[in-house]
Amino acid sequence: MMLKSTSQRRSLNEDGEMKVSFEFFPPKSEKMEQTLWHAIRRLEPLSPHFISVTYGAGGSTRERTHATVAGILKDTALTPAAHLTCVGATRAEIDAVIKDYWDLGVRHIVALRGDMPDVEDARYEPHPGGYANGAELVAGIKRIADFEVFVSAYPEKHPDSKDFTADIDVLKAKVDAGATRAITQFFFDNDLYFRYLDRVRAAGIDIPITPGFIPILNFNQVAKFAAQCGTHMPSRIANQYEGLDDDPETRKLVAATIAAEQVSDLAAQGVNEFHFYTLNRADLVFAICHLLGLRPKTVAKQGIVR
Repeated sequence: MMLKSTSQRRSLNEDGEMKVSFEFFPPKSEKMEQTLWHAIRRLEPLSPHFISVTYGAGGSTRERTHATVAGILKDTALTPAAHLTCVGATRAEIDAVIKDYWDLGVRHIVALRGDMPDVEDARYEPHPGGYANGAELVAGIKRIADFEVFVSAYPEKHPDSKDFTADIDVLKAKVDAGATRAITQFFFDNDLYFRYLDRVRAAGIDIPITPGFIPILNFNQVAKFAAQCGTHMPSRIANQYEGLDDDPETRKLVAATIAAEQVSDLAAQGVNEFHFYTLNRADLVFAICHLLGLRPKTVAKQGIVR
């Protein structure tokens, strides 16, 4: 186990309060919408710091993201953070989305460069007349209104970065443009997170860097995600799922064990902020939060209960 340095301790939530946040994706069907809202209602009593709603590759879910965020504002007491990317739109089109979010009452945006539409080996290309990268998008958001802007961070560096120095330069540019918090890509080796914090602090970046975490309910799905984003999948984890393709109940137990070990180790080393990529599933995330000491609270709901 790696011990934290003083600089690493400063990276954490200094008031000591345990904080969690959750990511959801907008539904594509009525059945998926029911699943989404079940997950939101299940996790809402944990009083998350915020919940984020993703934005598909190439801006493919723009309208559905907006509708989901609007529903969260209308029907819950939660704070939504809308994802926004540079891909597939001009600056004018993206600026219109930003203004719409502000008028809707959204005050938090997760600003991302984004990925190209689902084309194999497609490399990122800025849209003609669009924002070229995440730092430009952050600056554009802050010019329009005083949003709190969250950005991404990569403990194993972004696949498009040639090395860690270049990757951290990208993060610094986003912070200089006005980003106030970063959320990491998911990872499975906690030492990677702490080593990354050392690099970030050495570069003079002092915003909170919240670790991102993904429960492995479906190993093949998460392994595919990991390969796409350059996240190392340890062989010890792959071995624990061997022979369980047709045994969903045991997979759940294995997932809970792996999750408990990782978050408990982070918490024992002083981490008190966690961001969960829920994949619109609540039960395992709820259990992990319970292990972190969070308990349901009475939540004042607004509007219609879904």
